[in-house]
Amino acid sequence: MYKITGKMFSAEEIRNRVKELGKQIENDYKGEEILVVGILKGANMFTCDLIREIDLDVRIDFMSVSSYGSGTESSGTVKILKDLDTDIHGKNVLIVEDIIDSGRTLSNLVKELKIREPKSLKLCTLLDKPSRRVTEVDVDYIGFEIEDKFIVGYGIDYAEKYRNLPYIGIVEDV
Repeated sequence: MYKITGKMFSAEEIRNRVKELGKQIENDYKGEEILVVGILKGANMFTCDLIREIDLDVRIDFMSVSSYGSGTESSGTVKILKDLDTDIHGKNVLIVEDIIDSGRTLSNLVKELKIREPKSLKLCTLLDKPSRRVTEVDVDYIGFEIEDKFIVGYGIDYAEKYRNLPYIGIVEDV
């Protein structure tokens, strides 16, 4: 049985880090318009909080992608379940992800989106698990680097539960 056994990051720690990331992104894109692409479902909360911290002309869109198929290991190919509603050709695109572990999904998504010829394409993730990386991914903005723990909350789920938690909790088999 799985149970939340502790907090990795409090709601306040997350709020503060999201503000810092927003200001960093704002400075990097000074005077430019950006299209923020949230990856559903996990990055929904992070994406919405992040764009409120960016004082620029921000557009928003969402994608839903999978590389898992029917198993628990990544297949290495990206299946787009919900594509963008916006043409990204010539636009500054910022992909916002909840967590990057193996890097396979994001690496393949970046390749797919580069074909669409955006002006720029950058990556932002709330959580980064570099110890699980099997594919190189250049991440421009990282909220927190974490060790290899099973986590939930702030949009991240376990069996579609716990997304609504305002903090990042650690889940363990008890």
